[in-house]
Amino acid sequence: MSYFDLAQDELLKINTLGELKKAGYQPRSIKDELRANLIAKLRNKEDVFEGIWGYEETVIPEIERAILSRHNINLLGLRGQAKTKIARQMVKLLDPWIPVVAGSEMNDDPLQPLSRKAKDLIKENGDETPIFWLNREDRYSEKLATPDVSVADLIGDVDPIKAASLKLPYSDERVIHFGIIPRSHRGIFVINELPDLQARIQVSLFNILQEGDIQIRGFKLRLPLDIQFVFTANPEDYTNRGSIVTPLKDRIGSQIITHYPKSIDISKHITAQEAKLSEDQQQNVVIPELIKDLVEQVAVEARQSEYVDVKSGVSARLTITAFENLVSTAELRRLKSGEDQVTARIGDLSGIIPSITGKVELVYEGEQEGPGIVAQNLIGKAIRTQFTEYFPDPEQTRKLKEGNPYKSLTEWFGGGNKIDLLINASRKDYKETLEKVPGLNKLIEDNIKDISDIEKYLFMEFALHGLAEYSMLSKKQLIGGHSFGDLLSSMFSIDDFDKFEDDDI
Repeated sequence: MSYFDLAQDELLKINTLGELKKAGYQPRSIKDELRANLIAKLRNKEDVFEGIWGYEETVIPEIERAILSRHNINLLGLRGQAKTKIARQMVKLLDPWIPVVAGSEMNDDPLQPLSRKAKDLIKENGDETPIFWLNREDRYSEKLATPDVSVADLIGDVDPIKAASLKLPYSDERVIHFGIIPRSHRGIFVINELPDLQARIQVSLFNILQEGDIQIRGFKLRLPLDIQFVFTANPEDYTNRGSIVTPLKDRIGSQIITHYPKSIDISKHITAQEAKLSEDQQQNVVIPELIKDLVEQVAVEARQSEYVDVKSGVSARLTITAFENLVSTAELRRLKSGEDQVTARIGDLSGIIPSITGKVELVYEGEQEGPGIVAQNLIGKAIRTQFTEYFPDPEQTRKLKEGNPYKSLTEWFGGGNKIDLLINASRKDYKETLEKVPGLNKLIEDNIKDISDIEKYLFMEFALHGLAEYSMLSKKQLIGGHSFGDLLSSMFSIDDFDKFEDDDI
């Protein structure tokens, strides 16, 4: 039986170097370890990167190829594209436990020690050298690149206190205090936002990545560190804080470009997985699929908006926090009304505005409009885009002399009628208000099949918002909801301009 065939409980019983040798242990580099475990998972048809949606045919195969090639990896992409999450999941490709010389500074392999301390321990104790077992979760290290990161933090420095306590001269390598990278030996080391690392600090990584030695205060130590490096970065044309120096990029084996979800369905999977909802919210707040689609559509519109800086990206965190705020908006209505259960409404989308305003970087035109107006504009565009998925295109129906499905609605509002839909209206008031509009119920019955009573009223509200976005009705924002009326009448009503802010202008 080989070392790799031993059960976990048998491995953990091995306590000395001699016992480890008898078990047939042979050193293996971390890149070979990752490669072997990836091959085993692929052969067993196991999911290597769980919970990573939308990358199955693009990013994940590229990562798998990089691991098979034993490459260090740079994940390049805009904010909120699961770069760090992917890096952290690589831990699952490590062995559950590896042997380490007990008391060593750098997770030294018992058969290939690097540090002076580990070598001295083995020289002194021989086969009786104690070992301990390092769990794979403890073999992951992560550092956020900030302007104040120093070479001492990453590589190491001379420690005067250590020299004094051990009574050693500064010429003795034992006075060195190793930084986070040497201490990540035999592990995965991640540097997030690599372009933010000062160029002179990036230079200090050259030898570690290529030649396998480190330089500290005049010491040139030949330490063939065994590390799987993973870097994350935003595109260089976005960040004005720095860039990845060319020789460093040259030393990184694979640069993998990430992307945003390519469909609404994938986005919904990500949001549902990441959103943090209480058990009470999950049970008592119903979120119809239409509402979920609209939340995701807001992010799609933001990524295409002329008001938003497309180079900065629109993070998946926007839809996650927006969804959480949407649920809380509906929950607040439930708490105020005393109802046992509530269903989210189109009007509840106004509650996601705080989740939008802080997560999009605006261009000059967007700043002139203001983040609140831009957020409302994005919600409106999301409603407009989704509207034609369920109803006839209003732009086409305008040309019809007969058979216009919206004629009875627009004529009713054109007769001077209007309705107010308030966010905190009770279920009864909500239904009664929508039922006042003639032709609205028939519009839903003709176009939306097999829906529940609750969904029917949701689509009735959706139809009003959609027609307003196509300038067939007016929609004015009230303090606690929206008012719908005739478009032409609202444009000439001085009183309405005094009381409300018109969303259509």
